[in-house]
Amino acid sequence: MAEVRTEKLCKSYGAAEILKDIDLTVEDGSFVVLVGPSGCGKSTLLRTIAGLEQSTTGKIEIGGRKVNDLPPAQRQIAMVFQSYALYPHMDVRGNMGFGLKFAGFPKAEIERRVQEAARILKLEALLARKPRDLSGGQRQRVAIGRAIVREPEVFLFDEPLSNLDAALRVNTRIELAKLHRMLKATIVYVTHDQVEAMTLADKIVVMNKGRIEQAGKPMELYYHPANLFVAGFIGSPAMNFVPGRIAGVTEQAMVLQGDDGLQLTLPRAGWGAAAINAGDQVTLGLRPEHLKVAAGATTSIEAGTIALDGTIDLIERLGDIGYAHIRLGGGGGAPLVAEIRGAAALDINDRCSISTDFAHLHLFDAEGRAFSKIAAREAA
Repeated sequence: MAEVRTEKLCKSYGAAEILKDIDLTVEDGSFVVLVGPSGCGKSTLLRTIAGLEQSTTGKIEIGGRKVNDLPPAQRQIAMVFQSYALYPHMDVRGNMGFGLKFAGFPKAEIERRVQEAARILKLEALLARKPRDLSGGQRQRVAIGRAIVREPEVFLFDEPLSNLDAALRVNTRIELAKLHRMLKATIVYVTHDQVEAMTLADKIVVMNKGRIEQAGKPMELYYHPANLFVAGFIGSPAMNFVPGRIAGVTEQAMVLQGDDGLQLTLPRAGWGAAAINAGDQVTLGLRPEHLKVAAGATTSIEAGTIALDGTIDLIERLGDIGYAHIRLGGGGGAPLVAEIRGAAALDINDRCSISTDFAHLHLFDAEGRAFSKIAAREAA
């Protein structure tokens, strides 16, 4: 396998900039997932690495060699698309081996590679079947097998599970994770599904408007998002945001005045306190699973926590876990979503209290940057 590296990679179509100064390293043997909303540039980045799109500027290296001017066939990559793109008149064996046959490989070598890929993907009993006789998951495995037989340095996956139903996506996701461990392959994987990214990736690269917003281990992005975009994109349900301003600052505390009239006193320590001043526009972030919901109004506040009162607008029951949509105070702002567990004695229109530990709070500045990141950058 091989490392993939891009430096200052840009891609434009006329005046439209699709990729903007992409610096990315995919370590040898790692599983890196590119994630972001539609139109963010993730598939274009994958296709540029593959050679299906020509970069405008910048450098692409695979295995330490520059490949910008090499055609896809010479880049030692194999790509699996959202569409299975199987030949309907060929059986599974023929589909998996066609690329090798076209490249002039000996029949014995083609059969060896096909048999090995079929063993890995549990397709031995299906080698004589045509695509029309296969399920969606089986067809996707054949498409993956067609990539495996090429024995590439890098596997590129472009939303390969999008055409599968929900249950099959989960099963195929598990198979892909096992396959990566078995092959010790270098994989670059594109998806719009952040849950898929969290469960598969060694490293997640969050893209937005042609740029990399943040790259890191899944739980690093989850617990330490660099900005509002990453905080809102990673996590399901999404993080709650309370926009407002800093109404006052003391040595130990600061008062956040929410745009909907909510007022909270927060500790000053741990936020890059020198960067926070009275009058600053900020956004408070709260993840649903870090909010504790209890029936009735707040009666006491434990040390190290904040507490809010609200009214339940909606409860989504998903079995043992559910989500309560809670309208705070006067109800002028967007509802907070809080996770509830078990048979909680809560119902629509009930008054309730919400509490959370200070350690679970996130705070972002007027440009959407996390204050902890600002402090770290200033310290450096």
